[in-house]
Amino acid sequence: MSSPALSLEATTIHIAEEIEVRAPIGVTFAALLDQLGPYNETQQDTPMPMKLEAWPGGRWFRDLGDNNGHYWGTVQAIKKPALLEISGPLFMSNPVITNLQYRLKESAGVTIISFRHQSFGLILEEYRSVKNGRNYIHQKVRQRAEAPRPH
Repeated sequence: MSSPALSLEATTIHIAEEIEVRAPIGVTFAALLDQLGPYNETQQDTPMPMKLEAWPGGRWFRDLGDNNGHYWGTVQAIKKPALLEISGPLFMSNPVITNLQYRLKESAGVTIISFRHQSFGLILEEYRSVKNGRNYIHQKVRQRAEAPRPH
């Protein structure tokens, strides 16, 4: 019995986008770490706090308490405030590897986040809507970074 051939398209996800944030690079990077970490939430405004250990080899995971949780990835590279790169399975409980990359550049008080998400492996159809979730997270990063701050 033979298995149907898998296509490259069926085994990959590739998302690339740029997010413009009207805030300095340091504020934007801090907002990114906050949003991916303790202030993470689902698209339904339901809190889903994560732990992000912001150093090379640091874990990114959901802590459910009592040594329970979900491992999402490992910080592969970090160069504050210009780069955050994470690799791991993310939310997928299948044989899959993902690389997330956030590159930040500032010009005239505006920060551009160049975002790249690449996954390879057994990617179920239900996981293909990941772009919607990433857009939501990126909106929240922008809102957090652009929010007025006390002087």
